[in-house]
Amino acid sequence: MGKSLNDNFCARSCLDNLFEAMPAEISAEIFQVLLQTHNFRLERIVSRGQATPQGKWYDQDTHEWVVLLSGSACLRFEAEPDLVLHPGDYLLIPAHRRHRVEWTDPTQPTVWLALHYHY
Repeated sequence: MGKSLNDNFCARSCLDNLFEAMPAEISAEIFQVLLQTHNFRLERIVSRGQATPQGKWYDQDTHEWVVLLSGSACLRFEAEPDLVLHPGDYLLIPAHRRHRVEWTDPTQPTVWLALHYHY
């Protein structure tokens, strides 16, 4: 899959596909960095029935813009109603906004793009 700028950067155009190389069984979420610089990190996340462990909350130092490309998922933010995401849905999660993944579709891969960045 894609190259990080700090890896073997392609001197010419590199073609890849976000929906390729997905195993039939996913025992843990797959996080794959597609592109990274000092200011941002773009990653593909593939889930299939995974959720954030009970009692754990993400509290990140970076802002995160996330888009759901396939499947479905439910995000929970501290002291707010749950958000169910479907393909095409996207949102911005400001730095230090506590959140967790309540569930992802167990019947098909849920594919996300997440852009982590400093403002």
